[in-house]
Amino acid sequence: MLTDAAIRAFKPGEKSYKKFDRDGLHLVITPSGGKLWRFKFRFEGREKLLSFGPYPDVSLSQARGARDDAKATLRKGEDPSATKRAEKAAVTSAPRHPFEEVAREWFEVNRDQWAERHAHDVLVSLERDVFPFMGSAPIADISASDVYAVVHPLEQRGAKETARRVRQRIEAVFARAIAKGIATTNPGAQVKGAMAPMAKGRQPAIIDLEAARAMLAKAEAEPAHPVTKLALRILALTAVRPGTLASTPWAEWSNLDADAPAWQVPAERMKMRLQHKGDEARDHIVPLSRQAVEAIAALQTISGRGRLAFPNTRHAHKPMSENAMGYLLNRAGYHHKHVPHGWRATFSSVMNERFPADRAVIDLMLAHVPKDAVEGAYNRALHMARRRELAQLWADLILDGLPPAEDLLSGPRR
Repeated sequence: MLTDAAIRAFKPGEKSYKKFDRDGLHLVITPSGGKLWRFKFRFEGREKLLSFGPYPDVSLSQARGARDDAKATLRKGEDPSATKRAEKAAVTSAPRHPFEEVAREWFEVNRDQWAERHAHDVLVSLERDVFPFMGSAPIADISASDVYAVVHPLEQRGAKETARRVRQRIEAVFARAIAKGIATTNPGAQVKGAMAPMAKGRQPAIIDLEAARAMLAKAEAEPAHPVTKLALRILALTAVRPGTLASTPWAEWSNLDADAPAWQVPAERMKMRLQHKGDEARDHIVPLSRQAVEAIAALQTISGRGRLAFPNTRHAHKPMSENAMGYLLNRAGYHHKHVPHGWRATFSSVMNERFPADRAVIDLMLAHVPKDAVEGAYNRALHMARRRELAQLWADLILDGLPPAEDLLSGPRR
C-alpha cells in the first residue's frame, strides 16, 4: 500500500510508470513529474480506467474514498465512468450562480439584523475586496485557492483584521449556497487554517499618567491638521470610542452653555446590540469637563458651519477617518505602543487606581455593559454628579502643563 512519504519520494522517469495501492487504485508518475490517480476496474467484462485527479490536490485518503465510492457503484451494477459523466453533465447544465449574486442575496437577508454602519462596512468590503476578483465566477467553481488569492493580499499589506472579516463573510455566503444546493463545499472555511494568526491580547495603550500626558503633548506638537489634534485631545478627555467621536454631528453639541454641560450620544451610535439602538434610555451621557468644552469651542471655529464636528478634509460631508488620530500617534513615535482606542484603557487604569471605590461609576463613564445581566436590567442609576466630578479630575490630570486648546489652531500643520 502507498503512503504519503512514499508518494512524495517518487521521481519522474523517462517513461510514465505506475505505483499501485490496492483494489485497482494506483498512481501514474509522468516524465514531467505529474502524479495522477487512476482506478482500474472491470465492467461487463471490459477493463476500464477512472481518473480521480492529481496528487497532492487529491490526497491519498481522498483517492481511496473515491475508489470506495466507485466500488459501491459497481456493486449496484452501474458503470462508475458513466455515473461520473452524468454528474459532470448535470453540473454543466445547471444554472451558473455568480458569487456576487449569492453574496448580495445573503447580504439582503441579513442586513435587517445589523446596525446601519455595520451593514455598510460589510457591503463595502465585498464590493471592494471580493467582487472584483471572483464576483462573476460561478460559486460552485470557486476553490479554496481562489479564496486565498483574495484574502492573502490583504494580509500582506498588514490588514489582517480586514482579511479575517472578509474570509468570514465569504464563508457565510458559501454556507447559504450549500443550503440552497448550488454549492457542495465551503472554500471560505477551508482557508481559515491557512491565514496568518491574529495577535492575541489587548490593544496597545499607555496606562501611566505621566507617560500618557507626555504622549499627548508630543502628538499635539507634531505637524497635523488642527481638527485631528483637537479630535485626539477630546478623545483623551472623554474616553469615548474613536469611531463614535469621529462621526459626531454638531447637533449633539448644540447646548454646551449650561452649568453642567454634557454630551448625549444616541444609542444608535453606540456599540450595542441592534435591538437596543432605538432605546433612548440607553443613550450614553458624557459629562464634559471645562477643558473639553474649550476644545469643542476651538473646533467650532474650524468646522462649526458644517453638519459634522470632524469632517473629512477632502469630503466635508463625510466624517474624518478615525485612522487620522492613529497616524498622528504613530508619527509621534507611538506605533504599536498606543492606539486611539487605548485612551479608554488609560482613563480606566489611572482613575481606578486613584479612585478604587468608584469602579462602577468609571465603568458607566466608559459605557461598559454590566457583567451581571440582572444588575444591568434593574440598576439604572446614572451617578451623574460623581461622573461629572471624575471627568473634571481626569481633565485636570491629563492636561496638566499642556497648552490651551486654542493654541492647537495655530500649531504646525501637515
